[in-house]
Order: sequence, then C-alpha cells, then structure tokens
Amino acid sequence: MAQIHFLDVTNRDGVQTARTGLSKFGKTMVNFYLGRLGVAQSEIGFPFLFHEVPYVRAQVALAKAGAFVDLRLSGWCRGVAQDVEKALPLGLAHYNLSISTSDYMIANKFRGRLDRDTIIREMTAAVRTAKSGGARTVGVNAEDGSRTDDGFLTEFALAAKEAGADRVRYCDTIGGDTPDRIRERFAKLAAAVGMPIETHCHNDLGLAVANSVSGALGDLEAGQDAWINTCINGVGERAGNADLLSTILAFRHGFGLAERGVRIGDPIDLSWARRFALWASYALGQPLPYNQVGVGRNAFAHESGIHADGALKDHGNYELYEKATLGPFPDDWHARSGRVILTGEYGGKAGFRHVMEGLGIEPVDEELSFKLVQLCNAMTGRPLTDDELRLIGAYPRELALLFPGVLD
Repeated sequence: MAQIHFLDVTNRDGVQTARTGLSKFGKTMVNFYLGRLGVAQSEIGFPFLFHEVPYVRAQVALAKAGAFVDLRLSGWCRGVAQDVEKALPLGLAHYNLSISTSDYMIANKFRGRLDRDTIIREMTAAVRTAKSGGARTVGVNAEDGSRTDDGFLTEFALAAKEAGADRVRYCDTIGGDTPDRIRERFAKLAAAVGMPIETHCHNDLGLAVANSVSGALGDLEAGQDAWINTCINGVGERAGNADLLSTILAFRHGFGLAERGVRIGDPIDLSWARRFALWASYALGQPLPYNQVGVGRNAFAHESGIHADGALKDHGNYELYEKATLGPFPDDWHARSGRVILTGEYGGKAGFRHVMEGLGIEPVDEELSFKLVQLCNAMTGRPLTDDELRLIGAYPRELALLFPGVLD
C-alpha cells in the first residue's frame, strides 16, 4: 500500500528566509531533531557551495555515527551537471536537482537562454551525472510546476524517469495552487509517469498545508507513495512553506483520512515536537505565534465560558488531540532564573564541567567538547541549549569537522 513520507527542507528553503539566519551548527541541530522526530529525509543544504563543504562533511560523519538515527541526508543542486560534479565527492547518497519549467519563467527568468528542449537536456544530464556518481536516489524539481502546463510537465517527468530519477518535485513556487486543483494534477501526473510526485508548497495564500495534504492524496489515488516537503514552524521564502508539525497532525487527526487507508510511512515520534519547535524559534530568532498549531502558547488555552466549561468537563469537547503527545516544553539550563553558571565562548573549564555534570552529560572527549562549546557558542551568538550540549558531548569528533584547520 502506498504511504506518506516527509522530506523536510528547513536546511535549504527554510534558511533562505529573509531577515533571519541559522549557523552551520544550527543546521546540524535541525538534522538532529528531524532524526528524533522520525522524518524520512532532510534536504541539508547546497553541497556545491564552498562554505557548505565542512558542514556537509560533518553531517555525513554524524549520520554514519548514528547521531541522526535513520534520517536520510540529501543535497540540493541546480539541475546542471557541473553542480552535481562539485557535490559528489562529499559522499551524500541522495539529491534533489532543480530547474524551472514554466513558460512564465522561461520567458521572464531565463530570457532566451533556455527553452523547453534545453531544460530537459540540462536536467537529464544532471540526473545521469548523479546516478553514475553513486547517488542512491535522485529527485528532480520542476520549479514553478504549478504554472507549467500538463503536457510539458508530463514530458519533463517522463524524461527525468528515463534518465534515472526516482521522484519529481512539483513546486508551487509562488503559492497560488488550491487544494482541488493540486490533487487532480498530482493524481493525473503520478498515474501518467508511474512514480511519486513530491509536494513543495509555499504559503502565499495560507494554503501550503492544505495543498500538501491534497497533493499527497492525489499521489495515493494513483497508487504512488507521497513525499511531502515541509519546514519547521512553516519558515521559508516570503510567507513560508508547509509547516512540518501541522502537516503531520493533519494526517494523524484529519477527519476521514484513516478511513481511506492513508498511512504515514515514517516512524514519527511527536514527543519531540515542542522541543524542536521552541528550539527553532530560539535559534532563528522568530517568536512562535500564540496560535501556532500544536506548539503555540495558546494551542491548548481556553477562556470563553462555554469553552472553558466544556474543557473542564472533558478536554475532548474542544481539543482535537492530546497535548501530551507533543512532548514537554524545553526547560533549558541557560534559561534558569537567579544564580546560574553557564558555559560558552568565554567560559572556563570549571563552568563547563559544572554545567555538563548538572545535565548528566559525560563527554566522549572532554577537551574537544570544551573547545567545541566555545566555538559553537561563538558561531551561534547565543547560549547553547541542553540538547546542543548533549550533541557536543556525544559526537565531538564528528562536529569538529565543522571547523577545519581550527581543531586539528
């Protein structure tokens, strides 16, 4: 039976959010949390860019050491062979290759440099380069797929499949799709090409989650697995992407989906949800809206007399799912009030040992972990969280790859 899988793009699309940023150590923590949450795959970034190279090497090493549980790591490249050739030596096993497909972008972005035939030639050459270089899976992104006509979209997808691609990503790049339309297009395209069509939905109309659910249902109707792109807290370009936790909750608790046999194929553990969402808010410097689905301050708050009375009698009167399933709110060492000793960029050994012992952390390599605490604090510019300190204590040698030439 066809299943639903999540491919999170926080470390690629999410970090492109204007007026914010995430350090390479922060991106590492995203992968840590995605692995604990049970998501299938993380698009970790841009392996063809020089400043991503140490980070990618560290992620590959951490994955091999088990730091990310079973999370698969993928790199995003433009749909040109040269990008893929630069990325291959870093050892990633999964790729997504992107190129624009709509007539609008052909006319107004490429401006005569590329036409439809050239787009297919460039894309298929990139797919073959990735596969011949040892990539286990390759997804091909149809950027602006929602404004690409059915005929060319099918031709593009079939050419990708023939070249060796495993999925085609349908990108609603400007966020203008609607649920009925995207479901119909996914069902038609997935049936025509015989492989999964991956959702990538932006939130310009506030429909990113609804469109992701609907597109996935179209995949399932065609007998294909559904792959859904998400970002933690719905971050991303402009109005953002489909929110990871909202989309998971929609498939878990949306009325009528279970009766249709809709199944999530990933081993999702929502007990990490609040820790991940609150960490991301802290790391990105973007406060969570009070009404953020599942994890916002008001997600389980009641004041109206009728609502409060009903919730007091049985919370199921006004709540769709159990708040306990989302796990605890973080209670980090650095956020304690009153007298507190911290460890960081300018801290010494005594403070480092005090904090690590207080958290019950026994570093694999104390000296290296101490240096990494200083470097990671300097990189992030904020106090490190308990989970960050635990990762440093457990995997210092792999994390040292983030700082080539510094800790040699």
